[in-house]
Amino acid sequence: MKAGVDYPGVTVSYFCHDGKGNLLMSLRSQNCRDERGHWDNGGGGLDIGMTIDETLAKEIKEEYCADILEKEFLGYYEVFREQEGKDTHWLALFFKIRLDPVQVRNGEPHKFDDVRWFKFGDFPRPLHSQFMREYEMFKDKLLA
Repeated sequence: MKAGVDYPGVTVSYFCHDGKGNLLMSLRSQNCRDERGHWDNGGGGLDIGMTIDETLAKEIKEEYCADILEKEFLGYYEVFREQEGKDTHWLALFFKIRLDPVQVRNGEPHKFDDVRWFKFGDFPRPLHSQFMREYEMFKDKLLA
């Protein structure tokens, strides 16, 4: 059975920022399961036996080699979309995460072709298909 396809999957998603108006984004490589060559804000599936906080720390450490300085729960978003000809359903728990830019690097070069900071509102293209919807949903809290 596959999460998101055979049953709703749960993911932690995050908007990582530096506290100075910059958002960290990663460029998905050809090794990603979908949306290859698109810029994304970051996230990972919730593993059995791990708390949400443990999953956040693990995913951010793996992807960006950084420790969480501050976190804020923004809300959730249900994602219904088609992937590779199959309907999927994910529950995404969104967080605003502050990182130290000095720590950040590409911890998963097999998954990301690039990791970079961008000014909020000045995003690269092409973007992950869900990014703008998610950004607009949480923009007020992200810019606060």
